[in-house]
Amino acid sequence: MKKIILVISGVLVFACKSDHKKEAQDIQETTETNFVWEGANIYFLLTDRFNNGDTSNDINFDRTKTTGKLRGFKGGDIKGVTEKIKEGYFSDLGINAIWMTPIVEQIHGGTDEGTGLSYGFHGYWTKDWTTIDPNFGTPEDLRQLVETAHNNGIRILLDAVINHTGPVTEKDPVWPNEWVRTEPQCAYDSYENTVTCTLVKNLPDIKTESNEAVELPPQLVEKWKAEGRYEQEVKELDAFFERTGHPRAPRFYIMKWLTDYITDYGIDGYRVDTVKHTEEFVWQEFKDECDFAFKRFKESNPDKVLDDTPFYLVGEVYNYGISSGMAFDFGDKKVNYFDDAFNSLINFEMKWNAAQQDYETQFSNYSKSLNSNLKGYGILNYVSSHDDGQPFDPMRKKPFEAATRLLLTPGASQIYYGDESARVLAVDSAVGDANLRSFMNWEAITNSDSTKEVLTHWQKLGKFREKHPAVGAGVHQMITEGPYVFYRSYTMEDTKDIVVVGLGLQKGEKSVDVSKVFEDGNMVYDAYSGVTAKVDKGKVKLNSDFDIVLLELKN
Repeated sequence: MKKIILVISGVLVFACKSDHKKEAQDIQETTETNFVWEGANIYFLLTDRFNNGDTSNDINFDRTKTTGKLRGFKGGDIKGVTEKIKEGYFSDLGINAIWMTPIVEQIHGGTDEGTGLSYGFHGYWTKDWTTIDPNFGTPEDLRQLVETAHNNGIRILLDAVINHTGPVTEKDPVWPNEWVRTEPQCAYDSYENTVTCTLVKNLPDIKTESNEAVELPPQLVEKWKAEGRYEQEVKELDAFFERTGHPRAPRFYIMKWLTDYITDYGIDGYRVDTVKHTEEFVWQEFKDECDFAFKRFKESNPDKVLDDTPFYLVGEVYNYGISSGMAFDFGDKKVNYFDDAFNSLINFEMKWNAAQQDYETQFSNYSKSLNSNLKGYGILNYVSSHDDGQPFDPMRKKPFEAATRLLLTPGASQIYYGDESARVLAVDSAVGDANLRSFMNWEAITNSDSTKEVLTHWQKLGKFREKHPAVGAGVHQMITEGPYVFYRSYTMEDTKDIVVVGLGLQKGEKSVDVSKVFEDGNMVYDAYSGVTAKVDKGKVKLNSDFDIVLLELKN
């Protein structure tokens, strides 16, 4: 919960002076606003590549073979994330949610996909959904992470994979035929050839379309018995299927296992992997089970409830873009994944918009879409990610623009670890997505003045977004084209927020017309430069070294 502050910069030109002054006074009287996922500032990290908080768990299951460049475990873990929360790293960035790559137990062996031997460091090669991989940590580590995050006003998203198991290796046998298909490989030229197939060679595809009852895979039975928890796992499965009435089909086992992380730990949402490779009805079923689990957690743990915000599901429909509206087009079929399933979809289009459009074109187009055909839903924007080989600025030559683009674009923002520290997305001798997955550049943050300068810019804009739902969830309107000034307004029930931003302003002395919003005598604070000024004759005079001005009305 955050105090509402009216933020304004640049020259204000409003059609109705009295209406906007009344709105400003209403905002002054509103003391708190609810968190909204539609405008969230989400930090996305590869658990293994962010921070090593416990070196004792770096090697497990004899995963010691020589791998391809950046294809093995590098030590990052859950404790490392918790450590950075405690240090205030995320709060300083204005982060209000953290999305971590999957932490479930990965295959024990390695496989070569043509880029050298790889282990499941990224988390998407599941061996056992019911337990945390020891390379990432323990159940207690996850419990401490969620508790620490919530105590700092930060929500936790885990990553859900229902589409496939991990690859088959000498240590990881294929699951039974009733559970998975191992062919054909997807051709991606139609709906069926995207869904009823394996993503790549040697990545068994869960038969999510099946309603046929199946027994537990023998390798899981053997594993659980060796670990002394077979009876408990079976007891819980029996209770789940009795409560839900679902057939004992493969997808429902996995849904049970994934929703346990909600009831057991109180996570706040899931980013869902490979959405378009699974039948759309699966996600409607998954949403129902997630909502039930979240409700149960809140009823059982009232002291751990942040607020009444619903459980969040954001889907990865690869190549979905905001211009597609509600439906993704397979060529022979269109599917609406928002329909009783996802709150939001990842927007793969923004990197192209950022490179090809000016600010106003991008901002206004996004606002129109989010407040018309996508109203009530959301998108998650990014400029770089873990599996997109064409990021906005791979060599980090434009880190300031990247921040301004991402953090001021309507919709939720996804900061990929290292965006804020200009971590270069090209590594000598690395192949493919390994270039995107180097270890977090903490040394540069500590020792490089230029990196610190970049980080400071991301922090100021991130905290600005985090304070004001209008930035991501509001309606955009340009005020003046030159200098470029716009405002965002947000109203939801008893929450009102107005944000006005100016970009490319004159450095040094500035006279900002605020007569249409503020009264003479009001004190305002420039959150970017740290300068406080008084409104006099409808203007605020500032002297700063920056071309961005963010003025907050001081209560």
